[in-house]
Amino acid sequence: MKNKSLKLILITVFLILVSVAIYSQIRTATEKPKEETVPLTDNLGPKTKVEINTTYGVIELELWNGIAPKTVQNFLTLAQKDFYKGTYFHRVIPDFMIQGGCPNTKDDIRTNDGQGGPGYTFEDECYAPGAELKGEIKDQAAAELVWNKIIMPYMQESKSPDAEIAALVKECQAQRSLEPLMKNNLEYYRTKTGFSAPLTSQILKAKVEYGTICMANSGPNTNGSQFFIVTKKDGTPWLDGKHTVFGAVTKGMDVVHKIEGLPRDRSDNPNAENQAFITGVSIPK
Repeated sequence: MKNKSLKLILITVFLILVSVAIYSQIRTATEKPKEETVPLTDNLGPKTKVEINTTYGVIELELWNGIAPKTVQNFLTLAQKDFYKGTYFHRVIPDFMIQGGCPNTKDDIRTNDGQGGPGYTFEDECYAPGAELKGEIKDQAAAELVWNKIIMPYMQESKSPDAEIAALVKECQAQRSLEPLMKNNLEYYRTKTGFSAPLTSQILKAKVEYGTICMANSGPNTNGSQFFIVTKKDGTPWLDGKHTVFGAVTKGMDVVHKIEGLPRDRSDNPNAENQAFITGVSIPK
């Protein structure tokens, strides 16, 4: 009996590892599908003007309430409490970004810079729900949705996966493609796995582009007070969907670039004698 239980456990672990490996192989072997993006000019909604006053000059921004209301409100609330006053940009990387908003930069200990926050975290606002998937699985994007939301969780949670699903997983592995999933419709996978929730695509609200201000985090839904401003002219597409974009610089990118180029230590923290302090965040009337 013990040997049988051990065998089932080993099979389950193997299937999980195979499932993860397949997805990695597929993503490497196939071109990443283009993500549907809401045009910013049409979907920004209400905006709030703010100014970050620094010892190197003023950075003017517009915050996008329409696409990231909770993030914008959090930033404004902290600013009104002078949370950012006296902090400095503790991480600057040329041709990438400048990062600030850590309260630990107010003390005399440099080793804890970048580890602080407001004492709470909140969720990301990177995506908006798209159309609900029904019926046939017609393209790569739909297949990825089924794989990520149905197949992967099912394989990880099931102690004895359905034989047909397991066979499909092996077929995907052999072909290094998700095309085998397109042989069946969504109802087939719902029946086989017991998945009953609505399955909707995700629409990226905003890309992490040059001049945008985004939330720094330590993983999904771990936003607090730290933020960064992108200095890379081509943007950073590998960060799209991983960091909430909540505004953009409208004036003062020259100041951002000055801060970006400050002499820094091995941790990318500007040297103590030339730190870029935030002297306040104001909301112009």
